[in-house]
Amino acid sequence: MQVPASARLAVPAARNRQQLLTVTGESFRDIEAILLLVEDDAGDALLVEEMLADSDLDSPVSWCKTLAAAQQFLRTCRTPVCVLLDLHLPDVQGLDAVTRIVGAAPDVAIVVLTGLAEGDAGLAAVATGAQDYLVKDRLEPESLSRAVRYALQRKQVEQSAAALQANRLMAEENARLERGLLPVPLLRGRDFEAVARYTPGRAHGLLSGDFYDVVQTADQTVHAVIGDVSGHGAAEAALGVCLRVAWRTAVLCAMEHLEQIRLLEEILVAERSDPSIFATVTSLVFPPGGRTVRVTRAGHPGFLVRHGAEVGWTEPGGGMALGLVPGAARWTETELPLPSGGQIVLFTDGLFEGRTGPESRLGEAGLLDLARRHGALPATGFVDALVRGATEGAAPYGGLADDVAVLHLGWGPAHREQSDR
Repeated sequence: MQVPASARLAVPAARNRQQLLTVTGESFRDIEAILLLVEDDAGDALLVEEMLADSDLDSPVSWCKTLAAAQQFLRTCRTPVCVLLDLHLPDVQGLDAVTRIVGAAPDVAIVVLTGLAEGDAGLAAVATGAQDYLVKDRLEPESLSRAVRYALQRKQVEQSAAALQANRLMAEENARLERGLLPVPLLRGRDFEAVARYTPGRAHGLLSGDFYDVVQTADQTVHAVIGDVSGHGAAEAALGVCLRVAWRTAVLCAMEHLEQIRLLEEILVAERSDPSIFATVTSLVFPPGGRTVRVTRAGHPGFLVRHGAEVGWTEPGGGMALGLVPGAARWTETELPLPSGGQIVLFTDGLFEGRTGPESRLGEAGLLDLARRHGALPATGFVDALVRGATEGAAPYGGLADDVAVLHLGWGPAHREQSDR
């Protein structure tokens, strides 16, 4: 649309009029623009300049004559807050101009400039991704100011809504991972007690590759597992879920203890996204009677044994972590005597690897000391005390960097009374 010179000259010039900065070649690199006018007609550009000068907007304006120049501007410089876009440019026509601007800079607000003869082009542009439109033949300082402010507010609302949606989706995804990684123990009665805690590390704030599970089979035997997939992120968390579900399936299918570990390694190797990823695992079997526990370790830390108020550290023999040397590792099963009322506390290494000083960590010895100070507490209080103590110790030094999973296991009083008869 061509604006007659008389119409352009009739617009009063504001005292503080800011000259349009024509964007060509490399000249725009240092321009900090809030408004970007994309218009090939110099007369229309002058009209927009005059309307801006007479409006209450106080923003510098840059001018591009082609869409290509505008896209380069948006890629190279700080993104303008609002683009004033003509739909008829030398290198693009119609709504494709809106689509390509949105593709180049999805965070900018767009006000489309149309002509009287373009009918519903403005509404179509808004449906395509613009925030508002103006008819150049009816352009006034007040309407231009309103359109720009409206477009900025609408873009801000859109971004806020998108952020809320992303956070909601992330929360839903994390909940799905939580249901997979942190299952409800599958126990057939109240004769066995299982208390679990999971705390995400500060580095990511979401669930990662630590997992655990407890299953009691029809013969009353209780099976338990705890594991830690190396690394952090959604892929590691998904792999942890996969391993946990595979372990539970293997238990319910009555697979032998060591065969379960071999199966987990096969699945890890098949499903991992990087050949450097590995997993540590400890698997326990509590036969009915409560006097022994069978242990298989694959690169996982030792564990605590509680008897009354006494707490000790146990580290049965085992084998290497899953996936380090696929197919070559050998694991063993160790049977440990379990005193009447004895309880076992499993955990991942995030519980004792937190810093307690500039050059020191809690470590296994520090964790054992912490556990002994709280040895008289019942299962839930004991687990909470361990997690709280490790967290508070690391707080002055950035907090716990890794996830923490803790699993407290043992036969309950009713089972012990029955076994003692």
